[in-house]
Amino acid sequence: MRFQDSSVRCSVLESSDGARAGSDLQRSDVHPMEEASGFRALLDLEESKYSIEQISAKTGKSPVYVASRLKLTELTQNVVDAFYREEIGVGHALLLAKLQPDQQEQALAACFKEDWSTGGQKAKRILLPVRSLQFWIESNILLVLKLAPFDKRDAQLVPAAGSCVDCPKRTGHNKLLFSDLGKLDACTAPGCYQAKVEAHVAKAIAAKPTLVQINTAHGQQKEGSVTLPRNRYTEIRADKPANKEQAARPEFKTCKYTTEAIVSEGIDKGELRKVCTEPTCPVHHPKSRAQKVADDPKWKAEQEKQRRETAIANTTGIRTLAAITAAVPVGLLKRDLLFVAERLASLLDENRLAIVAKQYGIRKAKDSDSLGKLFAAYLRRAEESVLGKVLVETTILYMATRHNPSQVLHDAAAVYKVDTDAIALKVKQEFAAKEKTQTAKKAVAKSQTKAVKKAKAA
Repeated sequence: MRFQDSSVRCSVLESSDGARAGSDLQRSDVHPMEEASGFRALLDLEESKYSIEQISAKTGKSPVYVASRLKLTELTQNVVDAFYREEIGVGHALLLAKLQPDQQEQALAACFKEDWSTGGQKAKRILLPVRSLQFWIESNILLVLKLAPFDKRDAQLVPAAGSCVDCPKRTGHNKLLFSDLGKLDACTAPGCYQAKVEAHVAKAIAAKPTLVQINTAHGQQKEGSVTLPRNRYTEIRADKPANKEQAARPEFKTCKYTTEAIVSEGIDKGELRKVCTEPTCPVHHPKSRAQKVADDPKWKAEQEKQRRETAIANTTGIRTLAAITAAVPVGLLKRDLLFVAERLASLLDENRLAIVAKQYGIRKAKDSDSLGKLFAAYLRRAEESVLGKVLVETTILYMATRHNPSQVLHDAAAVYKVDTDAIALKVKQEFAAKEKTQTAKKAVAKSQTKAVKKAKAA
């Protein structure tokens, strides 16, 4: 789509050779869209037609600059409007202009993030840096042709698309526009790329019907699909093992059942792999050591011991944290406490946030609820004394993600004079009492079972 706007202030054609355009384009107050339209007008002159290089020489701008600005005339109207409203910057607009119209709309949305921390009914839109948009485009749109499983020169794979070599949607086709990518040659049309992958898979299977089809993705397998899910095959790795330990692993070994397969679903679709699909293969499906160990009484006892020690450590840690927060004094104003507490809470992962929320009786009523929003709402209603405690608690939990958790808790306990030994002893005593009660119940149940059996036998 070429952008045309009759309201553009840049007077372009007062003389047949575009001389006036050149001078107007050098105004300091010219908007990038107006500049782009001026460049486009020079290119579209019927007489004394300009090239990008000539415009570059006339305006003193580099050819890359001129080519990038020209692309702005292909922005969709929504993007143009956002640009004029200064919702996005020129860096964002230049990146969006390199995309196809339908991709521009998706990428425009990716320019922003929603911020719910303000507490309103509607999220605040925050413009992300240009580098974030660049990363999004590279991750979601650009497809490196070097990694494509199909023949890029095959014009008949998808006749309507033709060869990738001659495709104008390839970044390597317009090096001026995509100079920032260097030597990277990528496809900017994911739909076309995927169509070629599909055609490549179909062509490979038609040429070799015995080719095993595999799915590299996790999740539910489609009913009736001939594609093997991940748990029905073992992929033999093509790379060489780095050491003896790797060499001993099944995925680095071949067997008499090894066969060729094609990825027909999932990641790396279209690639050929070597796999073993035989469930009784002694190389790739040996009897699990875990099955042998699972029935070992010593192993079970050790597992139970580890579980108990972990439970005691977790409970001790949570109680120590609670004791520390109870010792926190009130000092800052509520607005200061709220500001810091909200931002610290946003840094916590879901599990650690759940620990803090549980301390204050906050739980999700349903799975779709956002614990972060519930906790943020609670903080805004909380008193200064509570916010102070939350501040210390979230700080400890956040620091525990970056340093030794036990040491972080120990240091905090020392500051607030919390007796961790006393807490640990009490927790151990409670666990011991619970285990004693459970053992007694099991003994009674066992005795009753024996009595019933004896009565039946009599």
